[in-house]
Amino acid sequence: MKLTPSRPRRKLGLLACGLLASALVPAAALAQNSAWPTKTVRLLVGFPAGSTPDISARILAEGLAKRLGQSVVVENKPGASGNIAADQVAKATDDHTLGVVINGNLTSARQLNPRLPYDPAKDFTLLSLLTTAPLVLVAPRDLPAGAGYFLAARNAGSKWSYGSVGIGSVGHLGMEYLKLRAGNFDAVHVPYNGNPAVITALIQGQIQMALVPPGLALPQVKAGKLQAIGLTAGRSTLAPETPSLRDAGINNFDLEVWTALVGPARLSKAAQDRLAQEVPALLREGEARQKLFAAGWQAQGTAPEALRMRVKSETAILGGIIQMRGIKNQ
Repeated sequence: MKLTPSRPRRKLGLLACGLLASALVPAAALAQNSAWPTKTVRLLVGFPAGSTPDISARILAEGLAKRLGQSVVVENKPGASGNIAADQVAKATDDHTLGVVINGNLTSARQLNPRLPYDPAKDFTLLSLLTTAPLVLVAPRDLPAGAGYFLAARNAGSKWSYGSVGIGSVGHLGMEYLKLRAGNFDAVHVPYNGNPAVITALIQGQIQMALVPPGLALPQVKAGKLQAIGLTAGRSTLAPETPSLRDAGINNFDLEVWTALVGPARLSKAAQDRLAQEVPALLREGEARQKLFAAGWQAQGTAPEALRMRVKSETAILGGIIQMRGIKNQ
């Protein structure tokens, strides 16, 4: 009797082809993912060298260059509260221009100025929330502390004033938000050209309050020149000895400053996928986290969806403040 093994061989052949195909799919996906970047990546920052967003961007660039196998170059494009750089990222036509932006560029900029040349809701690919930090409410040393400070603020009416780095800044909008949460005290806004000038005005007693980053406030507090009334987002390892505003009776006030990584709306899927893999991994590394912590930042490295949720929530809060107070920056 003649044996006919052709059918089993055919089954084995089909099985082998299937296994080969399944093995090739991840390899093809990996090859496509690693196809980006093909040249130097530009990382635009809308603030001067040495600023806190710039420091965040440079730590990111250093780590990404190693992971991507391509140079990542930080380019400072300061002006208009970061909106000049944000606009250049939004209008980028290549696949290798990204940006490190701050809260306002994605949340309040359009509401402050309807003529803004870019639309935060449409013109960006949101990639990752990079870093966060609370703000510190600081005041001159001769004023009351804790809950007594806010009682004094309400009693002072418009005789008290607060400083910020400009109309529509986080320090400005945050203070207007705080005024509502703390019983509608009436301190008057005084804009300054940078946080160092705000700190100087506080030390000299020209203003009575300001919301500033911990890295600028705490050295003056430790030197005995200012007092920290509280942190805006609860207790923080960035400032473990500093009370929160909740300790002074101010609840539901969790405003932070943050930086985010964005690309133009047309950014390729290959770039998005590679960055979604590399950025969170980088910001989980001890070295990057320690460098950011030393600069006054908590490393995050979230997925895009977490950044979208942060933008949506904060846009609603700050938009309400802008509308209620009639704030414009045109």
